[in-house]
Amino acid sequence: MDSEIKEEVPVHEEFILCCGVETQVLKCGPWTNLFNEPRANRPKLLIFIITGNPGFSAFYVPFAKALYSSINRRFPVWVISHAGHALVPKGKKILTTLDDSNAQEINDIYGLQGQVEHKLAFLRTHVPKEVKLVVIGHSIGCYFNLEILKLAPELPKSVGPVPTQEEQITLEREH
Repeated sequence: MDSEIKEEVPVHEEFILCCGVETQVLKCGPWTNLFNEPRANRPKLLIFIITGNPGFSAFYVPFAKALYSSINRRFPVWVISHAGHALVPKGKKILTTLDDSNAQEINDIYGLQGQVEHKLAFLRTHVPKEVKLVVIGHSIGCYFNLEILKLAPELPKSVGPVPTQEEQITLEREH
């Protein structure tokens, strides 16, 4: 039954130009642009997942769907790829924002600090300040999350799920 619920969850895929680099964002829920939503209709909370390496958002779709279903579809769940780690399919539109002003400020967008700044720039340009944020980082995504919190301590919550090595140990014990 759980898998049936997860299958019904729509996932909206976008490719956004963030800091001058194509970035894949997968979104569970009807909210695709929080700034275009009237304030009364905006969700009060956004769950934001920062991927581990190699930074592919699609790997996290089952988790995002399960999470979205478990919170009764009340809040959006978004998954962001690492900068430059997802190829834009041929013919797919790349969305741009007027506020993508950080493109020149990030010296090494593909390095660790650049990836941190990339995620922070995305949050600042795509999430209104009054929307509370729960950031979930996986593996290197946890590191990015911790660094974001240093740069933006106003972010209220943070979760670092179990590292992949512990999951692998559990799987080995089951076999």
